[in-house]
Amino acid sequence: MAAHFDNRDGYIWFNGELVDWPDVKLHVLSHALHYASSVFEGERVYNKKIFKLEEHTERLFYSAERMDMKIPYTQDQLNEACKEIVKKNSIIDGYVRPIAWRGAEMMGVSAQSTKINLAIAVWEWPSYFDPEQRLKGIRLTLSKWKRPSPETIPCDTKAAGLYMICTLSKHDAEKRGYADSLMLDYENYVAEATGANVFFIKDGEIHTPKPDCFLDGITRRTVIDIAKKRGIKVIERKILPDEMSDFSECFLTGTAVEVTPVSEIAEFKFTPGEITKNLMEDYLNLVKN
Repeated sequence: MAAHFDNRDGYIWFNGELVDWPDVKLHVLSHALHYASSVFEGERVYNKKIFKLEEHTERLFYSAERMDMKIPYTQDQLNEACKEIVKKNSIIDGYVRPIAWRGAEMMGVSAQSTKINLAIAVWEWPSYFDPEQRLKGIRLTLSKWKRPSPETIPCDTKAAGLYMICTLSKHDAEKRGYADSLMLDYENYVAEATGANVFFIKDGEIHTPKPDCFLDGITRRTVIDIAKKRGIKVIERKILPDEMSDFSECFLTGTAVEVTPVSEIAEFKFTPGEITKNLMEDYLNLVKN
């Protein structure tokens, strides 16, 4: 059984210092714990190198600014810190989690004087990519929770509070025997899975929801670029749930899931095919080089 995440070997970069993993602490009255005032990133390490590191760091700083948080380091400093902690922990293939959050200097909704803390944790996450096994596809259900209007949340940020309904949706899906859940948006259009963007294929063309009320993932943009280089037309548009019956293939994209085929979303069935397989292989070749 893998060690719990509060008690592992190795080091965490914590406010500029390398701290033994079990010794990293924060106070129970930290503002982030009570009011979700934190932003984070999820990054993958392939063969000791962090994929799209600069893009992830840029997004972290953008998210922090949108959350009225000023990270007390430069983007270059954070990039170097990420590389340092990967090397210090001897990570070959793994996952990187930079996170910035408000401390315990104030307690209440207002947090003008709270310190902005920053930490980077990394852990082993071997990249095992078996196209034949993955091409069977995962099963999704539909979530009862919807992505809110962009007028109600900072939907273009990777902020902790926005994942509350994702956790609820994921838990419900797993209890019912599914791998994940598909969420609609506030207008009842298809939005995304709980931690990944969704794509559909019809007549050799790719259709994907416009990221107007959810995060435009870095992996999403990467896969769109890969598809266009293959000469595949990518259409970003509003997609109604009933339209899923017209699509032949479906897949998810994200830092964690990479490119993962989907065989089922509620009553809608898909058969992972050549386009999905090619995109899986192209993405693997890209991150490995």
